[in-house]
Amino acid sequence: MFELPPLGRYHENMDKRLAKRHKRQVARAKERVKISEPDLRTPEQIKAAREASRPDLGRASDVNVGKSTPAFRGGSQARGTGSAAKTDG
Repeated sequence: MFELPPLGRYHENMDKRLAKRHKRQVARAKERVKISEPDLRTPEQIKAAREASRPDLGRASDVNVGKSTPAFRGGSQARGTGSAAKTDG
C-alpha cells in the first residue's frame, strides 16, 4: 500500500507552499492599491464645498408630507399574476 511521508515533512512543505501563495497574493494586492492624491484646495475652498454639499435643513422635515402610502424598498413585495382565481363550478 501507499506509505505517507512523515508528518513533519508534509506539514513543512505545506507551510512553504502556503507561504509562497500568500506572498504572491500580497504582491498582487499591493499592485492594485490606488494611492490617493493630496487635496490641493485651499481651506476656504474646502469649507465652501462642505457647505454646498450639506442638505437643505428647511426641507428635510417635509420629505413624507402628502404621501398616503409608505414607500417600499426593493421589488420583493408580492404582486398579482394578472389572472383571476379559478373556481370549481
